[in-house]
Amino acid sequence: MGKFGKKNHVKLDPLAYNILLLGESKIGKTTLAKEVCEKLTNGIDGGYLFLELGQERGADGIEGINYINCPEWNMDYDETMNAAGFIDVCEDIIENKTTDYPNLRVVIWDTYDQLINIAEQEAIRLWNKECREKGQPDKVTKSINAAWGGFGRGEQKARELMFDTMSRLRLVGVAVFVIGHVKTKDITDVVSGETYQTLTSDQAQSYFNALKKNLHFLGLAYIDRKIIKQKSGKKNMNGKDEYVNKVSEETRKIKFRDDNYAVDSGSRFAEIVPEIDFTADDFIKALTDAIECERSKSGKSLEESVAEEKAAEEKAAKKIADNEKKMHEDKERNELIDKIIAWFTENKSDIGKIKPVLAKCKELGYGNPKEIATVEHAKAVYAMTLAD
Repeated sequence: MGKFGKKNHVKLDPLAYNILLLGESKIGKTTLAKEVCEKLTNGIDGGYLFLELGQERGADGIEGINYINCPEWNMDYDETMNAAGFIDVCEDIIENKTTDYPNLRVVIWDTYDQLINIAEQEAIRLWNKECREKGQPDKVTKSINAAWGGFGRGEQKARELMFDTMSRLRLVGVAVFVIGHVKTKDITDVVSGETYQTLTSDQAQSYFNALKKNLHFLGLAYIDRKIIKQKSGKKNMNGKDEYVNKVSEETRKIKFRDDNYAVDSGSRFAEIVPEIDFTADDFIKALTDAIECERSKSGKSLEESVAEEKAAEEKAAKKIADNEKKMHEDKERNELIDKIIAWFTENKSDIGKIKPVLAKCKELGYGNPKEIATVEHAKAVYAMTLAD
């Protein structure tokens, strides 16, 4: 076998995958997501975190939900409002996963359309900042369509911001459960030219397609209505009874697959059940059964797969901890180097003062402070700048 490539083995844990739940407003998406995440994390404190994005207020009416408001992309933590910037929360998780968030396995983003709004504002802010730094204030804009040179590049930047964050969360072992709204949309078949309606995300197709590429499970919640005809008690012009349609029964459902393409759902797991009742238990069973159907193709027993996954998780956890430690060390080292360089700038005219510090750098093997490679060496050099 060559140097590169190895056989993939599906992970048994549903929270090893990113999930999207679309649905009509007020159908119960937030409550279902909370219940699913609580069950999949065995009710462990801090096992999930609900991010209330933009102007959403879905958490307000749910007792006991573990949440934080994220009205903007960047924002200082406000303890009174239980609010912080979306990226500030995600960055804190990424940087301190093993120490501050040891039990966290999934974050819920509610909703995708609100996340798009704040990501677009951040894309515009970054563009305007770059324009001002380059001395091009005439290119500053308030429109996402004009940002980053236009032609959809502003939206592309917003997508990069969102999905880079999703990817980095995945690298530290945190899944993303996305909640979104739906709308009906006319679709034209490319072969026949016929038009039909589908139930899909209420966002622009480019945003929806980008999200689908980063998901493994996509469920669409809807209300299955049974409609019957009843006499209205009136007669038409011909003297015949008039009938009206009446909803006789309503049932909440979730579709994971629809062969008629009436709803825009789907999964990377081929054997997922097409439709379930709208309950947390049925949702979890649909995911776990689909995963097990795929896992069974390995030819290994379930016990063997569980043992292998546990060993892989332990190895991954160590790598995450090592990377986190290095990240903190690099951050501390860079902060010390910045202070050392600032000290040199402030004292550049005093050769007698800077000479011993330069000598210390050379003693440690560096031509200048920017080359310092370890926290210990940075601390040693910085200590000398404080000697006076």
